Amino acid sequence: MKFLKCAMIAMFFAAIMASNSAPVQAAESKTYVGSEVCKTCHLEHYDAWRRTLHSKMLQDVSKNMDVMVTDIIEEEVRADFAKKEAKLKVPSAEVFVPKMEDVKYTIGSQWKQRFLVEKDGDLYIAPTQFNIDTATWTNYHEADWDKRPWLKKCGGCHATGVDLEKKTFNEPGVGCEACHGPGSLHAELPASETYEKRQTILNPSKLTGGIATQICGQCHNRGKSTKSKGAGWAVGYKPGKALETFYASIKPGDKHLYPNGYSKGHHQQYIDWKKSKHADSGIDCITCHTVHELGNPTFSGKTKKQGDALCTSCHEQGTPTGAHAVHTFGNCSNCHMPRIAKSADAGDIRSHIFDAILPMEAVAAGMPSSCQTCHEHEDEDPADLQRRWDELTAPLNAAAN
Repeated sequence: MKFLKCAMIAMFFAAIMASNSAPVQAAESKTYVGSEVCKTCHLEHYDAWRRTLHSKMLQDVSKNMDVMVTDIIEEEVRADFAKKEAKLKVPSAEVFVPKMEDVKYTIGSQWKQRFLVEKDGDLYIAPTQFNIDTATWTNYHEADWDKRPWLKKCGGCHATGVDLEKKTFNEPGVGCEACHGPGSLHAELPASETYEKRQTILNPSKLTGGIATQICGQCHNRGKSTKSKGAGWAVGYKPGKALETFYASIKPGDKHLYPNGYSKGHHQQYIDWKKSKHADSGIDCITCHTVHELGNPTFSGKTKKQGDALCTSCHEQGTPTGAHAVHTFGNCSNCHMPRIAKSADAGDIRSHIFDAILPMEAVAAGMPSSCQTCHEHEDEDPADLQRRWDELTAPLNAAAN
């Protein structure tokens, strides 16, 4: 009897070890099911996600014409193009302007909106971009727009579950599975299989910090695929994997970076962050931003706290001496995260290197300074601004020495 009891215990522990070591399902056999399926069990998180820009990255016009933020009126588009004739690679009268009924999907709705049209079975971004803040039309690859298939160049960061071979995607927008991985098996298992269900989906909060941040870096980045020639996104990448084996970010000297390495283009926050002291200190994207937190805040950028309260939750309040003494009209991010990158119009995206850019540093790099991105100082002489900065900070520097 004692032998039988020991054998049963050994079999029990062997079964546990086998269940823990064997994968529930091979990763490659999992498929994308879409956020609407996730909603059936995770309604509150789904509702929070629906209030983010991720959910609105790519929107189907056939399902809702109102996702278009403006009407496309050809005369107005060409009038705006004519104002920048000298910069166009195609005469303004010859730039392709889609009709409203040509548009299949919209891309974006915060800073700008672009429009997907179909040609010979492929989707392309029309060369007509609407800048929302200024209500103006601008050009986008007007000379080669129909030689840049959207799915290959951009699709993996605009849609979820992209298959380049089949030229399909599972869901428009950045859905749940863009960050949690394909969810077919997770959705199939009954709710009673609690532990098994947990093994079939990825929870970024349980990953190591560096790998978790690379989930954001798959799209808040600029570069090229290492797995698919000509692709501009991380083809083959799945959340939880090492991003750099699937994607090569742009390097210093690229046209989308200032000479000192700061980003001048949009969706490059991951590139900036990697250069920052935050990255060295373990401060990552979800330290500051929420993704689908219940009671999702309405703050700009979905930050966990608003304005300076976010910064001072980690940093002590700046001493009201030196440079900080004169900035009663500003805040932390205006100086340390200046708007120097471009999405629709110059200076609408904040830097994520988290360093104040002094006037003469900016002159040397041919870029805006922290001071001159503020209306208070935008037209002032950089040399004079630098002189005043030096005078304000001289006592602090003397004390430090």
